[in-house]
Amino acid sequence: MSPKIKFSAVAGAVLIVAAAIFYWYGTREIAVRIANPQTDTDVRVFGIGTVEAQVVSKVGFQLAGKLSQIGADQGDFVKTGTLLAKLDDDAQRGKLMKSEAAQRQAAANLLRAQAQRDRADVLYQQKKSVNFRRQTLVGRGTVSQEAAEDTQAAEEIARSELKLVEADVTVANVLQDDAAAQRRIDAVLLDQHELRAPFDARIVARHKELGSVANAGEAAFTLIEPASIWIRAYVDEASAGGLQIGQKAFVRLRSEANTEVEAEVVRIDQENDRVTEERRVYVRCLQCGPEHQFRFLGEQAEVEIVKKRIAAGQFIPLKFVEGYDGRSGTIWVLENGRLAKRQVQFGERLLDGRVQIVGGTTPDTAIVADDKPGMRVGRAARASSDSGS
Repeated sequence: MSPKIKFSAVAGAVLIVAAAIFYWYGTREIAVRIANPQTDTDVRVFGIGTVEAQVVSKVGFQLAGKLSQIGADQGDFVKTGTLLAKLDDDAQRGKLMKSEAAQRQAAANLLRAQAQRDRADVLYQQKKSVNFRRQTLVGRGTVSQEAAEDTQAAEEIARSELKLVEADVTVANVLQDDAAAQRRIDAVLLDQHELRAPFDARIVARHKELGSVANAGEAAFTLIEPASIWIRAYVDEASAGGLQIGQKAFVRLRSEANTEVEAEVVRIDQENDRVTEERRVYVRCLQCGPEHQFRFLGEQAEVEIVKKRIAAGQFIPLKFVEGYDGRSGTIWVLENGRLAKRQVQFGERLLDGRVQIVGGTTPDTAIVADDKPGMRVGRAARASSDSGS
């Protein structure tokens, strides 16, 4: 065989192979995955947060002193009124005893003043009676005018002395009230040497040791209300639209990544973080077991909040969308056995990367969720057997 004939045969074979490849990859009908309509789809937003407590109290003494007793430690659960710690109170107990003695003395002085008043009142009544008789007799000439004037003066003096003693009784009453008030002050100061739990609490930190000096207002314990534990999550502003109190949420703690706890949104801060551009959302579990009260504050948690449920809709993975700008983009559709592109509008974005199609299609539109090589407008195509969500 001549070289020319060999070359022609090889060239013909190459052209046949090229034509076959072109047909196989460029013109033959291809199978593409179709995104079927979905029902009862939850629209969730994601947030990272930490375990916190709504009620946190750093408690300490109202006065300075040396700790003489410590009655609780971190991790303890305490009831309202439980003694947490105590300051050395010997000096204050002495002051209270002194004020109690002063109160008893004031009470005795009051009794003495009241007795003197009663005595002065009896004398005054006597002088008054004598004077009345003398003034009656002086008109008859039985008693001299001088004797009548003496009894009149005696009555006036007795009345003045009675008023003086009554003033002493008033002073004694005031002094007794002052002594009682001082005793109450000393008793309150003595009570302030004891630090007691203001509510049913769990102690998360103890800041002082036995024998150390505590300053007035300095925190000795950090308490939390166990039932007030919640998750403070940070949600991106772009996803925070539609969040409301009462919405269902699901929480996974870092230490329990395989456990999902159902929760509820209980608070949404009215001010966003201007630096991170995030919204603070607080969720609390609906049915917490006893172990919930032992959560470690500050532990990281993942939170998914269900904003709403879409009864029926069309969704497509975002990776199959061209020119996505947050509101619209271009997708592939299958029309009459041929591939075509269509501009559509989008709504909610799901956590798994799918977006909801809200405009530009009909419920019967076959939405292509595929990026197979060789896809071009007008190429023959059919739905593959593994088409789904």
